[in-house]
Amino acid sequence: MVAVKRDYYEVLGVAKDASEDDVKKAYRKLALKYHPDKNPGDSEAEERFKEAAEAYDVLREPDKRAQYDQFGHDGLRGMGNGGFSNVDDIFSVFGDIFGGGGSFVDEFFGGGGRRARRGPPPGEDLGIELVLTYEQAAEGLTRTIEVHRMVRCDTCTGSGARSGSSSTTCPLCQGHGQVQQSQGFFSVRTTCPRCTGRGQVIEDPCGDCSGTGRQERGEDIEVRIPAGVRTGSRLRVAGRGNAGQHGGPTGDLYVILHLEPHEFLERVENDVICEVPISYTQAVLGAKIDVPTLKGKAVMTVPPGTQSGELLRMKGQGFPSLDGRTRGDELVRVVIEVPRRVKGEEEELLRQLAEMEEKNVNPSRKSFFDKLKNYFE
Repeated sequence: MVAVKRDYYEVLGVAKDASEDDVKKAYRKLALKYHPDKNPGDSEAEERFKEAAEAYDVLREPDKRAQYDQFGHDGLRGMGNGGFSNVDDIFSVFGDIFGGGGSFVDEFFGGGGRRARRGPPPGEDLGIELVLTYEQAAEGLTRTIEVHRMVRCDTCTGSGARSGSSSTTCPLCQGHGQVQQSQGFFSVRTTCPRCTGRGQVIEDPCGDCSGTGRQERGEDIEVRIPAGVRTGSRLRVAGRGNAGQHGGPTGDLYVILHLEPHEFLERVENDVICEVPISYTQAVLGAKIDVPTLKGKAVMTVPPGTQSGELLRMKGQGFPSLDGRTRGDELVRVVIEVPRRVKGEEEELLRQLAEMEEKNVNPSRKSFFDKLKNYFE
């Protein structure tokens, strides 16, 4: 039977409009309550600890949170939200909360918490840049990208030891991963230089990975990009960074998005602005013109008497918000084009129009010329 995941807002005990700071405070409170050092051997507390970390991992990132708000847990598929398999993964990801493994716990338990991460170090996070068009960013898409990353060695399954052998307890730190050094009246614990904090040493290393427990490999990774992203948006794909040496936790992959410039459109928040030239007669009499949008060509009505530089609004033709609840508009700035040369019948008609305008000067224009005449007298 598959367990049903609880609502992330319910898990953290916050409202759906909670700020990022409120989310963080709520997570810190739960992390303290269910921390493994405070609840040794309590499997239920450990599950609560991991559940809170998973909820915080989603609600702290705007892109993931928007997807979750709109589609629930199903909306996070392909965005790297697979939860945490163990508490060490949580400590490695949320270093800002736990201070690299101990400072957060020390603050509340008087130095009795984890002072250092024991065991193999976690793998490195990876970053990759992805360029999207305006149209792709407006609609969202799923993209398969090739990533070269360090994965666990198939031969030794990540242990780093040659087949038939195994790692042994470090003789220098006796498996603690730390050594204690006395300096006068002070005693300082530092990472063991022999095993680099793992507590284990490998005497007979694997020949395929030289004892590191990992090898480089290219992988195709599917990334779901939500609609409404913008330049600088960052997506985290959990567990798709480098594998840690000697079986350590795997890092994450971060996809940084960039939008390439559009030929006609410019983005301002979730609106787009487009400049379209129209003729004098179209401005005076009104017209229907074709304009480019994020969804292709659209027809827009230019009302009679439109002035050059005026902004005409096309509702709902901009970018969607990340939560999918609203959508921006397209603002079309119309610019009246003046022909450089006219001749023949067109010129004659314009001269006739000019004569009519002089005979029928509107009040505001007449007032301007009256003021101008008085200025020079």
